[in-house]
Order: sequence, then C-alpha cells, then structure tokens
Amino acid sequence: MRKIFLIVLIPIIVACTNSPTTVDSNNQTEPDGMSMVYIPKGEFLMGSDENDPDAAADEKPQHKVYLDAFWIDKTEVTNGMYNQCLDADACTLPILPSEAFFQEPNQPVQGLAWTQAVDYCTWAGRRLPTEAEWEKAARGMDGRLFPWGNGLLDEPTANYDFLFNQFMDVGSFPAGASPYGVMDMAGNVWEWTADWYSEDYYANSPYENPTGPESGTIKAIRSGAWNTVLRAIRVTNRHWAFPGRDDILGFRCAKDQ
Repeated sequence: MRKIFLIVLIPIIVACTNSPTTVDSNNQTEPDGMSMVYIPKGEFLMGSDENDPDAAADEKPQHKVYLDAFWIDKTEVTNGMYNQCLDADACTLPILPSEAFFQEPNQPVQGLAWTQAVDYCTWAGRRLPTEAEWEKAARGMDGRLFPWGNGLLDEPTANYDFLFNQFMDVGSFPAGASPYGVMDMAGNVWEWTADWYSEDYYANSPYENPTGPESGTIKAIRSGAWNTVLRAIRVTNRHWAFPGRDDILGFRCAKDQ
C-alpha cells in the first residue's frame, strides 16, 4: 500500500547547529541553463538509524554506501527549462500542465511521468540520479536528518506542510541547502529517481554504487512536497509512484564524473 502522510501542524523542534557548507566550486552550467554541483566519491551513511522514531521500515537498516563521483542539478528542473525541451521537440507536455507551467518559468516543472523526466535528462545530456546519489547529495556524509542539519532553523529552509500553500521558485531557501550546496532537496515537489522501488531493498543493497532492484512496477521518489508533513521531507524518507503519472512529481538530473 502507498504510504499516506497526514497533513498536520508540526511544532518547531530544536534549532540545528549544523549549518550547510557549500563546496560546489566546480560548478558547471548545462545547455539548458542548469547549474550542477559536484559530489565527490566516497562513503556515506544511507537510511535511518533504528532509534529514529519517524523512520519507516523501508528506510532500514542504515548502511554504508560507496559512490563514485558524480554531478547533480543544483535545483529541480524548472518550467522554463522544460519548455526549452518542448521547443526542441524532445519532450512532451506534462500530463496535467498547471497554470504555473505557462506563467512561472522559475517554479519546478511538475505533473510528469517518469518517462518524461527520462526524456528530458537524455535531451540535456544527463540522466536521473539513483536513490543513493540523491540521498548523498541531500545529506552529505554525517547522517543528518535534513539537508541543512538535524533540526529546524529560525529562517525558512523548505516548502512543506502548506507553509506557503503553493509551489515556490527553485532556490528560494538558501538556508536549506545540503552540505554540498544542492538546493530544494526537501519539499516543494516530489522528485523522480532512476531506481525501481522495493520496500526491503536496503537489506540486500550492494555497498558500491547501488542502482536499485533490477525490475519492478513502481519507481522510487524522494524529497516530499509543499503539502507533505515534516517527516516526509527527511532525507531518508522513501516513497514511490507508478511511472505512468503523478500530479506533483518533478525531478532533477545527474551525470557521471
């Protein structure tokens, strides 16, 4: 069954002392205008600790993963960027194009099937990130709960739980950046990953460069959205969607070093 996140008011929790450290000095700009962030090779902690009260079974066990170096989009792909792909006849309209799709070029494109996200990344010379790549880019190597640290800050860090009642322009929350300087990895819009989803995949996940199950019927998605609760935007939270469609699904791309 699909996990349902009830929309409830979330109390402010203790402030975080782990401020993000931007290390994207190797920044590149792609043909679509996207800036990319370099994620160095190495080991990180993936998944949730057994003592995390908000962790679902599919986030366990926490385990070490080694990834080769890669690049990842600094923000979610925007409406304006996606329109470039439409103009090149390499993409198709979102399944449910919103009014913002035509009027808000800096908001994340959403309402896309998984195959549409793949088509875009292919056109741009990139690919979808794996779940492991997405999580490392979001949390770094210290096992933090959110991209910016382990608790809420005094300033807004993400668009979630109806705080703004709509999608926001990408890059609107610099305080919410990951340790590598990647933006918008919590809330705003769910993001497709390359992997098929399996609830028990972590029990058998390979140590080096995991790419998810070999087959499946549903795809793993990450990040939470503007209308999901706090626990849904934790960097370890896993969710899924049928690849054919989902109303508030966007994406970002990655590429090999």
